[in-house]
Amino acid sequence: MKISTGKGYISLFALLAIWLVSAVTSLPGLAISPILEDLSRIFPSASQLEVQMLTSLPSLLIIPFVLLAGWFSGGSESLKLLAVGLFVFFASGAVCIFAKDIRLLIVASCVMGIGAGVAVPYSTGLVVRYFTGNARVQQLGISSAVNNLSLVVATALVGWIATKDWHLAFTVYLLPAISMVMLLALRGVKAAPEPKESDQLRQSKIAWSRLVGLAALYFVITFTTLVITFYLSFLLEKYRFPQELSSVMISLFFLSIMLPGLVLNQVIRRVRSFTIFGSLCLIVVGLLLVGTVPDVPLMTLGVVLTGAGYGVLQPIIYDKAAIVAPPEAATKALSVVMAVNYVAVVVCPFVVDFVAKIMGQNRSTFPFVASAVLVAMAALLALLMRKSFVLGLDESYYRKR
Repeated sequence: MKISTGKGYISLFALLAIWLVSAVTSLPGLAISPILEDLSRIFPSASQLEVQMLTSLPSLLIIPFVLLAGWFSGGSESLKLLAVGLFVFFASGAVCIFAKDIRLLIVASCVMGIGAGVAVPYSTGLVVRYFTGNARVQQLGISSAVNNLSLVVATALVGWIATKDWHLAFTVYLLPAISMVMLLALRGVKAAPEPKESDQLRQSKIAWSRLVGLAALYFVITFTTLVITFYLSFLLEKYRFPQELSSVMISLFFLSIMLPGLVLNQVIRRVRSFTIFGSLCLIVVGLLLVGTVPDVPLMTLGVVLTGAGYGVLQPIIYDKAAIVAPPEAATKALSVVMAVNYVAVVVCPFVVDFVAKIMGQNRSTFPFVASAVLVAMAALLALLMRKSFVLGLDESYYRKR
């Protein structure tokens, strides 16, 4: 079976390989977050900071290696570097399974971040390499959906497997082995050249001003929506709701990020130049519902709206990041915006806690209200600049949907 790429065809097996590479890139750190409290009991001599390092350090180390991998991207060596990154990821995950010391877990997690950092830009870069135009947007949406679905499934599995043996929870980090095997399907599969009408062919070099604008937008939406994963449990505790709701709502959050990716072209075709503005409005309404309404159904709706808004914006930003660069530099451009994602993951709790402390606010409602205000400002700009490249979609972008 052949799949249209907008500039040629690839096999269904090759497409599955691309999806499976995308499925593992969000796992480092986040996947084992459900068992952090258990690890604190398993290693009573470990400090809270040491336990938290298992989730924060991989994201921190991903940042420089995402940029380095993007810098060295280009020709056929990209697949080799992707395979190396996946192998390092897999090997460090295997070490975690047999580790009996918190410090060894930390070191292995750091190495995992390095491997994931090398793999991350190439995972999305594969979509950009093989697809273009309408087909690319569709596949970026599906790739984002696969990424978030794998994270939901992995966190659920970790919580269940850990009840048997905490070591087994780290088996989710062995998933890159499947991706490495599937990469064989891409060997010798050359991407067709970009069609003459491609926006990328109009670029002789990366349009840095536009790329910086896209990175700034991506940082804002990632930073603000992350408050759900970092602070929802504090809010539920304030309202005296069962803490089990936290994991359910966070799973719904990632699922709601996933769903828009499956129908992204249809969304763009209908909402057109208001797509980015509308998505930002969904995030604003969602964060306000979560942070100010002590009602479980409405809070759940807020979580879903926030995820849906983010789920529309993420693949659009990736596609635009590819558009501002010539084909040979597309992965490098993508590495910049993807690095910003991990910067937001690392700095979000520190910045929010710092600002809350200065303003004398608590960690329950403040993160959600403050984030909603920040996104509302971005939404206003998007409304006023809805025909601009960064904050809007012009007719040339959506007319072929």
